[in-house]
Amino acid sequence: MTIADIVYEQVKALPEPLARQVLDFVGYLRERQDRADWDDLMNAQAGSLAPVWDNAEDEVWDNA
Repeated sequence: MTIADIVYEQVKALPEPLARQVLDFVGYLRERQDRADWDDLMNAQAGSLAPVWDNAEDEVWDNA
């Protein structure tokens, strides 16, 4: 039996309001993972974009 099967069996036995809370929590976990993936992408790009963001020509925007 997989973890998903075990979770399904456990949730099936819950009253509807608690099952909805579990569903909300699953959505939260998925969104958190998606956000972590997005943060990883942003961090990977930061190094290559640093020369574009940090240059003398654009120094006027640093204090805007």
